[in-house]
Amino acid sequence: MIRALYSARTGMIGQQLQLDTIANNLANVNTAGFKKSRTQFEDLFYQTIRDVGVETTGGGQVPTGIQVGMGSRPTAIQKIFTQGDYVETGNDLDWAIEGQGFFQILRNGEEFYTRAGQFKRDGNGYLVTANGDRLQPEFAVPAGTVALSIDAGGMLTAKDGAQQTLATTQVTLHGFINPAGLKSMGGNLYAETEASGAPTEANPGTGGIGTIAQRFMETSNVDVTEEMVNLITTQRAYEVNSKTIQTADRLLEISNTLIR
Repeated sequence: MIRALYSARTGMIGQQLQLDTIANNLANVNTAGFKKSRTQFEDLFYQTIRDVGVETTGGGQVPTGIQVGMGSRPTAIQKIFTQGDYVETGNDLDWAIEGQGFFQILRNGEEFYTRAGQFKRDGNGYLVTANGDRLQPEFAVPAGTVALSIDAGGMLTAKDGAQQTLATTQVTLHGFINPAGLKSMGGNLYAETEASGAPTEANPGTGGIGTIAQRFMETSNVDVTEEMVNLITTQRAYEVNSKTIQTADRLLEISNTLIR
């Protein structure tokens, strides 16, 4: 009975974390470039009452032992970097990555990575994120630019009203051997870690890196239907663990009654 109480408690804690993860996924269903998370669990250690395979007093062998598990615990909340859908915006500075890779931006002298390619111009003409972080390599749109285009390979060109080229630059993307090892920083940003490995810079469309689609936005990869199903199963799992605690409590109550 006591084991059941503690095992059910670990189950309720795990389902609470699962609920938190689902809530964050649903809250970001309309966040551009957002990647959903998935909670992973493992069973805890076991109390062995009778070992499997031991020899019995009659000379036989125990075919199955007696082991009682002590519950479960979360082991990871993993980012799932599947492709999100595309929405055409018609905005020259909306760029979606088709395939693997991240844009690199600079914030307070530190490099971060993002899939959200909705850039703006700051007061000096530099391409920045909505939070004012400059795209790397940085590029200042020249005065007099009336047309700004970027091809699938990342070649960015600014032209004036006479279709004369004012400036060009090569936009690069960055890939990681283990994107799931990136650290989420909020603000659509990820930071490199030892688990993610060092970033590999490449032109779009080369080295396994995706291409760029101008005037498109990559939406979140959250599937609302899937999250709702997960929400229901999480609620039921939490409920059944609480029922386990109630049942164990009733058994303890009966035991106390017998003692009286």
